[in-house]
Amino acid sequence: MFSGIISAIATIEKSQMRNGSLFLTIRKPRGWRVKPGDSIATDGVCLTAKSVKGNAYTTELMDETLKKTIFGKKIPKTVNVEKPLGISSLLDGHMVQGHIDTTGKITRIKKIGQSKLIAFSYPKKFSRFVAPKGSIAIDGMSLTVVDANIGACTVSFVDYTLQHTTMGGKNVNDPVNIEFDIIAKYLYTFYKHYENKPKKR
Repeated sequence: MFSGIISAIATIEKSQMRNGSLFLTIRKPRGWRVKPGDSIATDGVCLTAKSVKGNAYTTELMDETLKKTIFGKKIPKTVNVEKPLGISSLLDGHMVQGHIDTTGKITRIKKIGQSKLIAFSYPKKFSRFVAPKGSIAIDGMSLTVVDANIGACTVSFVDYTLQHTTMGGKNVNDPVNIEFDIIAKYLYTFYKHYENKPKKR
C-alpha cells in the first residue's frame, strides 16, 4: 500500500524484453536502500526489486502489467518512485495500491502563475470512479480532481509538485498511468451486486 506522495524521481538506465517480460534497470535515488524483494511504486505501478547491483536495481514487468500501463507502449526516461507505507507512516495522500486500472493521456495544459491546470482523458467506462474533489492517482501521484466529465478530468498542480515529480516535464499527448480511488471502486462493486440481486416479494 502506498500514499501517492512521491519520494523521488528515478532514472531508468536500461530496458530489455526477455521471454515476454520487460526488465527495467533503475538507478536508486540518493540515500535509498533497496534489497531484493522490496516493493517500489514506479510511476504508480507496484514493482518488485528482482536484483540489486551497485547503485541500481532491476524489476520485471509481466504481460498483464504491460497491457495495463504505459510501459507497454513507451519507456519513460525518468519515473516517480515511492516506497510502501509502514505501520506508523502518515497517510498524507490517499490509499494507493499500485494496481493500475488503465492508461490515459494529457489533453490540455494551462499555466496559471507558477501552477498548472492539466486535463487528462481516459476510457469512458472509468468515469463512474471519478468525482470533483475526489482522489485519483496519476503516475503514482495522489491528486485531487478539480472537475470531472465523461472520460476526462482536470487536476491542478502546484509548483512544488511540478518540480519534485515527472509531471513538470510532461507535454500534451503524453501517456500516464491511472489508478482510480479504491473506495469508489468498492462502493460501485457493492452497488452493482446489490442492484442485480433478485428482490424478495
